[in-house]
Amino acid sequence: MKPEYDLSQMKSRKNPYASKLKKPVTMRLSEEVVLYFKDMAMEAGVPYQSLINLYLRDCVAQHRKVKIAWQAKPNPRV
Repeated sequence: MKPEYDLSQMKSRKNPYASKLKKPVTMRLSEEVVLYFKDMAMEAGVPYQSLINLYLRDCVAQHRKVKIAWQAKPNPRV
């Protein structure tokens, strides 16, 4: 840096993009799910991780809830 630049008088400010930063996470996804999103991403011309993020953001925006219904195992003694 050139000596004529005096940054000691500069005021700091918060990063305006900090709220938009992405958090890295580790997830275990089935190979079928990964291939599905990779194929869709290739068709759309975007990285597959970005496509997964867009899909999940849409779920958040639409307040989608997962409906899980476990099927009862058949009782072999009956």
